[in-house]
Amino acid sequence: MSEAVRADNVIPQAEMNRLLWHSRRGMLELDALLLPFTRKVYPTLSAEERVIYGELLDCLDSNLFSWFMDKEVPEARFAGIIAKILERARQFPPTHD
Repeated sequence: MSEAVRADNVIPQAEMNRLLWHSRRGMLELDALLLPFTRKVYPTLSAEERVIYGELLDCLDSNLFSWFMDKEVPEARFAGIIAKILERARQFPPTHD
C-alpha cells in the first residue's frame, strides 16, 4: 500500500487519497477515529508505522471495532498504532456541527 516516502514527510496525493478511501469504513465509530488520524497524524508517522497502519486498514471492521472499544486485545503489532489513534481521538474529540 505504501509508495516511497519523501524525506520531508510529504505524502504523495495518490497515497493520501488511497488511505482516506481505506479509512472510510462505513461504521461511524471507525470513521470518526480513522479519518482524522489519516489526515492529521499519518504524515508524521515513521515509515514503519505507516506500513503497520496500512496493515491495520486491511483488518476486518469487527476486529477494528473490538480493538478500539477495548473489547479484545489487539494483535501485538497493532498495539502501538491503535494507542496513537485513540490518543489523537482523546485530544481532539469529533464535533458534530
